[in-house]
Amino acid sequence: MRLVRRNLPGMPTVLMTVLTTVFTIAAAAFATDWPHYRGPNWDGKTPDQINVNWPADGPKVLWKAPIGDGSFGTFAVAGDRACVFISRRGEEGVLCLDAKGGKEQWYTKVGRTTDDRQGGPGPRTTPSLDGDKVYVLGTYFNLLCLNASDGKEVWSHDLAKEFQAQNDTNGIVQWGNAGSPIVEGDLVLVAGGGGKGQTFLAFDKNTGKLAWKSGTEKITHATGTPATIHGVRQVIFFVQSGLVSVEPKTGRELWRFAFPFNVSTASAPVVGGENGDVVYCSAAYEMGSAACRVTKNGDKFDAKEMWRLKRSNNANHWTTPVYYRGYLYGLYGHRGKGQAKLECRDINTGDVKWSEDAPGAGGATTMAGNKLIVQHENAQIVIVDPNPSGYRKLAAAQPLRGKAWSMAVVANGRMFARTDKEAVCLDVAVEHSASAR
Repeated sequence: MRLVRRNLPGMPTVLMTVLTTVFTIAAAAFATDWPHYRGPNWDGKTPDQINVNWPADGPKVLWKAPIGDGSFGTFAVAGDRACVFISRRGEEGVLCLDAKGGKEQWYTKVGRTTDDRQGGPGPRTTPSLDGDKVYVLGTYFNLLCLNASDGKEVWSHDLAKEFQAQNDTNGIVQWGNAGSPIVEGDLVLVAGGGGKGQTFLAFDKNTGKLAWKSGTEKITHATGTPATIHGVRQVIFFVQSGLVSVEPKTGRELWRFAFPFNVSTASAPVVGGENGDVVYCSAAYEMGSAACRVTKNGDKFDAKEMWRLKRSNNANHWTTPVYYRGYLYGLYGHRGKGQAKLECRDINTGDVKWSEDAPGAGGATTMAGNKLIVQHENAQIVIVDPNPSGYRKLAAAQPLRGKAWSMAVVANGRMFARTDKEAVCLDVAVEHSASAR
């Protein structure tokens, strides 16, 4: 929003100044946090618009800093706090930075981490910021609630000891947990408990007391997706048997959709469609992608397949696409030269509308307002017009070095991105301050 100050006939200068100040404050109030994995609504999007008129060397760098190991998880940002899950010297922990200046505020250790050579050392998940608390689920299923102000522990659970966490499950045993905690109402939901009837776990977010447990499933690396379908709030988990939707207050299963598993599944379910009743899922290693339509008859839900495409060129490897106005925008294909594409696909049919070569299948897509943000595996950040008629690049920058297997996020006029080597904060705010003319 651009406010232009003009002296209107009959309007005193002091009144004009007051009105300008009011409008400036109102414009700033539209700024939105990115408090957890995939943004404020768990869909990879923020309503905030961003400035894409970048100079040749990219937008202004507000700060840049080495932060520690870890290339999959990204920032959770609320107000002046930016939290990220990293590892230092073989132990993982939550790092809180000043969002404006990048200065370290606190660092809290969580436990041992992975030293995997394929994905790199360090944790794979993203913290969740909720009010004055931070929640994190570690590589080996340590669940912690911390004070956002100083990082001190409020409560914790060792899911391996208490709930037989699935450290030995296929995929998890190689690379560790990658599912981020979900704060839904007064509860924190996670997947990973082992044994009968405790795959999905919910804890009171203030006390840490177990609220419920349900399900007997083998987990994947995918984070669950909270959504409202046919007026009913639910969390859709992507497990080895496929999609399983549960009622967040009770853990009761609402519906399921079969989808095969091989090696690893990391992409979160995506909800879209004209009526918000289409759910898309995807997995690499020749599994491909599919979409189902969820229906409701009385209190009963059902999910029926709309389409299914096999093979890795129809799959999102680690990344989750973003849905916008009938279409999915994401990175498709597998690792390897010439095998990865940035594509626009119809969520109702799976048809490819356009395809653009990408440097790798890592990275991710998010959206700010009506602009698509692509963080490529080589750490280049590209802004694209999300239009099914064709690929159009609006801006590009290379503010980071290293490998980027995570997503760039936007909060309060700033873009936060990280690689396995460093992190950066960019000024992408749309001008909203008063300017004299």
